[in-house]
Amino acid sequence: MGVALRDARRSVTSWCRRHTIGGDGTVAAVRRGQRAGEPGTLSREQELDLIDALRGVHPDEFDLDEELWTRQSLTDLIRRRYDPTMDTGAVGAYLRAWGLGPREPRERACGLCVGAVEHWVRTEYPAIARAAQEHLAEVYWLGRVRLRGTMPAADVVSAVSSRGRVRFMITTPSVDPPLPRDFVLRLSGTEERTVHVIMDGSWPRNEWPRRLPRRIVLHPLPSCGRVTATRPGRLGPAA
Repeated sequence: MGVALRDARRSVTSWCRRHTIGGDGTVAAVRRGQRAGEPGTLSREQELDLIDALRGVHPDEFDLDEELWTRQSLTDLIRRRYDPTMDTGAVGAYLRAWGLGPREPRERACGLCVGAVEHWVRTEYPAIARAAQEHLAEVYWLGRVRLRGTMPAADVVSAVSSRGRVRFMITTPSVDPPLPRDFVLRLSGTEERTVHVIMDGSWPRNEWPRRLPRRIVLHPLPSCGRVTATRPGRLGPAA
């Protein structure tokens, strides 16, 4: 009976994480109403080449003045490598096709977790928002999308601020890949800003970075993939 119960929990956890990681990101190839090769678009080959160029690489490695990829830094790279006429609006369409952008908290949960997430937003999130406001900190919602249509597959790790700004990186997935420590550190920036990071179910607690600076506070969003008794993140000021 105990083995069967563990297997059932493992199946629910696996299903929840597959839903959270999602399959809503895909290679855009062509913007609606435009043919590949027209000004302001990337061909499929160029888009795939761009995705490969971004794997595990940050903007400063291209001499761009950003620590993580944003719509602006990606626009600058595309103008340099492919199309000098590319504008940020067109790049935003590619990012939306890749599954990036603001999402409601319930959209970060599987069907089994929606109720718990909505309860968390009502009861736990207000304290996080107040602490962030008190310490002039940014709040980020962090998650992962599996980008379809690439070979090898690609994961897009993204952080969306409470003001809707998207910062991201692209990785090549492995079996149960941990959350990249460098990504979380770069959210704080060279200014070492205090950040509150709300983690969806893309990573279980044991795949979170360890020994982060106190200025980086991680908060777990309710998920079937986590033990409900895990200790919440600190709400106090950074050291």
